[in-house]
Amino acid sequence: MKLGFTAIALAALLSSGLSLTALAQQQQPTVPDAPTPQAPKPLSDVDGPITPGKGAGDEQPGPTSSSNPSVQQQHAPRSQAPSNQGKDEVQNTSPEMPAAGEGVDKVTTLIHMNVNFVEVPVTVKDSKGHLVAGLTYRDFKVFENDTREPIAFFTTDSFPLSIAFVLDQSLTSDVMAKVNNSLGAIQGALTPYDEVAVFSYNNGAQERTGFTGAQSGRLPAVLALTKETGSEMLVPINDGPMAGCNIRQNGNCVDPNLQPGRSAGGNTFMTIPKEIHTLNDAILAAAKELSTRPKGRRRIIYVISDGKEYGSKAKYAEVLRYLQTNKTAVYGTLVGDSARWGESYVSRLHIPGMMYDNLLAKYILATGGTPDFEGGTDGIEKSYAKIAEEARNQYTLGYYSHQPFIDGKFRKIEVRVDRPANQVEVIAKNGYYPSGQDYR
Repeated sequence: MKLGFTAIALAALLSSGLSLTALAQQQQPTVPDAPTPQAPKPLSDVDGPITPGKGAGDEQPGPTSSSNPSVQQQHAPRSQAPSNQGKDEVQNTSPEMPAAGEGVDKVTTLIHMNVNFVEVPVTVKDSKGHLVAGLTYRDFKVFENDTREPIAFFTTDSFPLSIAFVLDQSLTSDVMAKVNNSLGAIQGALTPYDEVAVFSYNNGAQERTGFTGAQSGRLPAVLALTKETGSEMLVPINDGPMAGCNIRQNGNCVDPNLQPGRSAGGNTFMTIPKEIHTLNDAILAAAKELSTRPKGRRRIIYVISDGKEYGSKAKYAEVLRYLQTNKTAVYGTLVGDSARWGESYVSRLHIPGMMYDNLLAKYILATGGTPDFEGGTDGIEKSYAKIAEEARNQYTLGYYSHQPFIDGKFRKIEVRVDRPANQVEVIAKNGYYPSGQDYR
């Protein structure tokens, strides 16, 4: 039955005039044609032909290099671009400048996110010692290891202060009395956002209180307890009944330091004991306490002293490295002999084996702080507000170091301002040591 039905259907199709070839074409599905090959589009941003291994050159193609008019048009020479003479080739982009009041939070975020971000507080003064305001990032240039770094962050926001006050109690009694009378003005120079710790030193450092609110009732109470009478400058006695060791017990000197033949000399002469001023130990103790403060705060050590140093266990180079690693600046009000005119510069000279007459000035210059030299109570009181203002109102610059992540080497920093050198004074730290604590 099936064969018969198929034969009948075939006969009907043949009778209708359709050929077998046409029938086969109707039954097969249509297949689309393959795409026609297209010539590649010319590069719109290439000035010359592309040579393997060399890239785009400046040579113009010959008449046989391309038959496409559009390609020849692309190879046509362009007009020369204007030169960049007079422009800053390093600082070609604007740094990040957060809105007013957001600079502190932003710089803290940058420190956490970027492992090579360096923060540099800068103080700029004019020839009269007044702060210079209104500068922009275009006025600054930052160099690290003599290589200029583009400024990536710039803000003029005020940072809250974490201040460790260090009081020298080895001062003479007359100078100590002036310092004692001025301590009540410290709290008036601070804001409720600041915090204060108090240290003192004579023969060793002593922490009077940890960090407390600058406007709390604890601070004036601690400062009142820190007052001392100071030392008396007595005339040494080298002969007579009071010289040598005149108080004996069982044939021995009661005080071995005054026993003849030892530190006090013999029966014919007396070696005067050296003064003890443990400035290095006091600054190191304050710096350790400051290193625990959170990021986003200015870490400041404020020293009230004559700058003398002798008898500390810590060495100057060790303490300075700790300060430069933990972003701590030293400020100071120098009193006593160091406050005399011209004495502050002469006393920086050091004779080997002798006492440092003004080591505090070296700390201040190396860490980006500012000194103030005052001899009277009124001047000492004003210096508190003056230095607090300078520490609070600074330009904060930030850049990304080109040096390796953490190599433990000192990195020199130099900040310049686009002003005549005799008109402005730029105060910033002279360098730093990279630390892994910044990247926690």
